[in-house]
Amino acid sequence: MAEDLAQTESSYVVWSRRLVTAVAVGMSLFHLYIAFFGPPNAFTLRSTHLGLALVLTYLSMPGTLKRRPSGPGWWDWILVIAAIAAASYPVIELQYFSTRMAYVGPVSQVDIFFGVLMMVVILEATRRAIGAILPVTALLFLAYQLIFTSVDPIRLVEYQYMTTDAIFGIPIQVSATYIVLFVLFGALCERMGVGKLFMDFALALTGHTAGGPAKVAVVSSGIFGSISGSATANVMTTGTFTIPLMKRIGYKPAFAGSVEAVASTGGQIMPPIMGAAAFVMAEFLGTSYLAVATFAILPAMLYYFAVFLAVHLEARKQGMQGLPKADLPRLGEVLRERGHLFGPLVIIIGTLLYGYSAPFAALCGVLSVVPIAMLRKSTRAEVTFRKVIDALSAGAINAIIVAMACASAGIVIGVIAQTGLGLSFTGVVRALAADSLVLALILTMIAGIILGMGMPTTPAYIVQVALLVPAMVRLGVPVEAAHLFVLYFAILSAITPPVAIAVYAACGIARSPIWETSFTAVKLAFTGYIIPFMFVFGPSLLMIGHWTTVVMTAITAFSGVALLSIGLQGYMLGPLHWLPRLLFGTAAFVLIKPGLLTDSIGAALTVSGLLIDYLFRRASRNAPPQSATDSASVKTGGE
Repeated sequence: MAEDLAQTESSYVVWSRRLVTAVAVGMSLFHLYIAFFGPPNAFTLRSTHLGLALVLTYLSMPGTLKRRPSGPGWWDWILVIAAIAAASYPVIELQYFSTRMAYVGPVSQVDIFFGVLMMVVILEATRRAIGAILPVTALLFLAYQLIFTSVDPIRLVEYQYMTTDAIFGIPIQVSATYIVLFVLFGALCERMGVGKLFMDFALALTGHTAGGPAKVAVVSSGIFGSISGSATANVMTTGTFTIPLMKRIGYKPAFAGSVEAVASTGGQIMPPIMGAAAFVMAEFLGTSYLAVATFAILPAMLYYFAVFLAVHLEARKQGMQGLPKADLPRLGEVLRERGHLFGPLVIIIGTLLYGYSAPFAALCGVLSVVPIAMLRKSTRAEVTFRKVIDALSAGAINAIIVAMACASAGIVIGVIAQTGLGLSFTGVVRALAADSLVLALILTMIAGIILGMGMPTTPAYIVQVALLVPAMVRLGVPVEAAHLFVLYFAILSAITPPVAIAVYAACGIARSPIWETSFTAVKLAFTGYIIPFMFVFGPSLLMIGHWTTVVMTAITAFSGVALLSIGLQGYMLGPLHWLPRLLFGTAAFVLIKPGLLTDSIGAALTVSGLLIDYLFRRASRNAPPQSATDSASVKTGGE
C-alpha cells in the first residue's frame, strides 16, 4: 500500500513537472508568434501574458520556504484556476473592456469580483516569485488610497483592472513585448555555449595581467550581464568560476565577492541589451530602445572603466600576478572555435541600428542562435532538441519574475496616478530641497536606494519614475537624465547595504562576511554613485548635444573617474601620500560639473597632486637608508 502511494506521488511529481515545461514552452512560443505576426489587442496580449505568467508561477514556485517535493498542492490548483479566470475575463469580454468609458460606464458585481481576484493572485504570485517586499509595498499604497483619499473603492478596482493604466499598463506591456524575448534570447545563448565563449574570451584577453581573474570577472560579467539583465543571476553564472580564480591568486574572499557583485550589477546598464528596465524606460520616454542604449553607453563605459581600474590598482598595490599563460586559452583559438557565437549579438545590434523595433531585433536574435551554433563542429554538439526545449522553458520561467514585478508595480502606478500622490511627493521633495538641485538629487538618490532595496530593478525604477522623476524635471533636469539617474540607483541598491542582494549571492560563493563584502563593494562601485550626478550636470555625457561638447565632456569625465579611483585606492605608480590622494579626489569631484572654470580647477588640482607625489617619491629615494643600530636607538628612544 505504501509503495503504491509512493509510486502515485512520484508519478504526480513527474506529471506536474512535464506540465510546467509544457506551459513554459507554450508561453515562449506564444511570444515568438506574436513577435513575428504582430501583437493582438492590448487587453488580449497583456491578459494572456499575465495569465500564463501567473499559472506558471503557481505551478513552479512553492508557497512556503520549504521545497515542494510532491508537486503543486490543492491550494496551488485553486490559485491556478483563479488566475485563469481573472486573466480570461478581459479576453472573453473584450468588446466590453475595449469600448467602455472609465468613470462613466457602470461597474458590475462581476467586474469587481474579477478585479479583486486579479489583484489577490498577482500579489501572492509576486510574493512567491521575488519575496514579500514588493507585494507589501503595493498593499501599503492600496491602503493609503482606501484610508486617506476620497476615491471610491469601486472606482479603484475599475481603474486597476479595467483600464490600461495600472495592472495592464506600460510595465506589463513591456514585459509582454520586449522582456520575454530578450530573456528567452539569454536562456538560448546560455544553453548553446555563449557563456563559455564570454568566459574564455575574457580569460584570453586579461587573465595573464596583474590581478587577471578579477579583470576576467569585470569583462565577462559586463558582457554576460548585458544579456541576462539580472545582477543576481549574473553573479551565480559567472561568479562560480571567477570568484575561486580570484581567491586562488591571493585576493581576500570579501574583495573577490565584491568584484563579482559590482561587475555583475553593472551589466544592467551596459548596452547593447541592458536590463529589463531599459525597455520600460524607452516606453516612458516615448523613444526607441536604441536611443536609450545611446544615452547609456558612455556612463556604462565610465562605470566599468572605474571598476577595472580599481581592480588593477588593487592588484598592483598587493603585488599580485596574473594566471600563467600556459593555463589560459589563446585568444586566436577562442575566436576561431567559438567566435561565431558573437553572431546573435551582432545581429541584434545591427537590426536595432537599421531602425527596426526592439522586439523584432530580439526575435531575429532568438531565431539566429541555433543556426549560428550549428555552423561549426566545435559548437554543433551543444545543439540538441532537449537543450532547445530547456531554453524555451527556462526563458519563460525566468521571465515570470519580471512579469510579476511589473504587474505589482502596475498596481502601485495605478494608485499614484489615481490619487495624484506623485504630484504631492514632488512638492515634498521640492520643499525639502528648497529649490536646491544638488540637495534634491541627494534626496532622490537616498529615496531611490531605499525603494530599490530587496526589490528587482524594474519595479524599483517604475515606482521611482512615478514618485521622483517629476520633481527632478521641475528643477530643470533633462527628462532623459532624470530617468537614467533613478535607474542607476535602482540598480546600485543591489550592492548597497543593508539589503545588497547581489552581494549576498556573491558571499555564498566566496564564503566571505556579508558586511565586509558589502562595504568593499560600495568602495569599488563608488564612482557608480557619482556618475549619475555627472550626467545630470553634463547631459552631453548622454550623447545629447554637439559632438565636440560630447567629446570634451567624455574626456573630463574619464579623467575624473580615473582620479577618483586613484584617490580611493591610494595607489598610482606606487603607494600615495594622503595629500596627493586628497588633491586627486577633490579634482575628481570638481570635474563632475563640466565647464571651463571647473575643468581648469580640476586640471590645477591634478597637476598639484602629481607634483607633490613626485616630490615625495624623490625625497623617499634620496633619504639615506636607516641602519639596524639607528632603528634600535629610535625604538629605545620611543620607548
